[in-house]
Amino acid sequence: MAVTDEQQQRNRRLAAWRRSGKVLARMSADHTLAERLTALASGAGAVHDLDEWTDVYGDGVVAEVERRTADLLGMDAAAFFPTGTMAQQVALRCWAGRTGDPAVALHPLSHPEVHERGALTSVSGLRTVHPTAAPRHATADEIRDLPEPFGTLMLELPLRDAGFVLPSWEELEAAVAAARERDAVVHLDGARLWECTSHFGRGLSGIAALADSVYVSFYKSLDGLSGAALAGPESLIEEARTWRHRYGGQVFQQYPAALSALLGLERELPRLPSYVAHAKVVAGALAEGFAESGVPWSRVHPEPPHTHQFKVWLPYAAEVLDEASVRQAEETGVTLFRRWFAAPAGPPGLSSTEVTVAAPGLDWTAGDVREAVADFVGRLE
Repeated sequence: MAVTDEQQQRNRRLAAWRRSGKVLARMSADHTLAERLTALASGAGAVHDLDEWTDVYGDGVVAEVERRTADLLGMDAAAFFPTGTMAQQVALRCWAGRTGDPAVALHPLSHPEVHERGALTSVSGLRTVHPTAAPRHATADEIRDLPEPFGTLMLELPLRDAGFVLPSWEELEAAVAAARERDAVVHLDGARLWECTSHFGRGLSGIAALADSVYVSFYKSLDGLSGAALAGPESLIEEARTWRHRYGGQVFQQYPAALSALLGLERELPRLPSYVAHAKVVAGALAEGFAESGVPWSRVHPEPPHTHQFKVWLPYAAEVLDEASVRQAEETGVTLFRRWFAAPAGPPGLSSTEVTVAAPGLDWTAGDVREAVADFVGRLE
């Protein structure tokens, strides 16, 4: 089969990132099949008894992930799902049936609106309403004053497409209270909830306690292979298991994903606060580096970051920035940025990238970041 230009470019990027000796984060997709399988086999025994029989339709190690997740979030129960899209679809569908209102209030930049091809409406028959279109979380007044009823308020924490932004704890409490005043239930899109504890100054169970249900992902921040969980009251989770089956999510065996989820909870979850703290150092140094470099304009947002991820904007075409990024990785062994994308709004020629700081990024000093920025900008000329 012929290799397309896009496949060639992807292979080039993956090879450059993999060979780089200095990166801010290693992503799971950067590894070969052999590397991922070897790492899983070597580490899984530390988190689960591998002499146990494999799972069948959700028992065994899958049930252990569910128990562990429910405990961490302080919820009655949890159900494992193959994807977060399915978990969230099911949660919002169940709540619509219970409230009698198919309207879901959420942000237009939230995952269901941007990344799920209209599935809430097409698959689940739900309707969405938007308290705000500003690139931030809705305020309590905006939720309270929304001029039409809704049965569920969905809050994405953090709001990725706005720059991985979070409200303050007081703002979050007020938003939830405003929804309660309108007799709505509250669901958290917590795909990246794991790294929110530092910003809020609360543990996971304390954050989750504000909501009626919470969805979490095991691969976005915890380096799992795949998989998600929906947590909430026992009756909701039992109903969710029924809908999971109807949606095709009753998978025969899921032990690789479940074992990688347990590894992530054991190894990555305790490290996330250190990643969040160092992301602030990296973001500040990036801003300084761009200010010193002579680029006509730049933006690091939010500054400081609310989690270990944030966004950077530059006034260049995405293909120009992509080429500079991959050449820097190929020629210096330093991967500062990964993919760039044209901004969905604003003037032409404006592009953004997402920056993630994980374990490898802890070795970067502010000086390292500024030096890498200078080298990167030099490749744009």
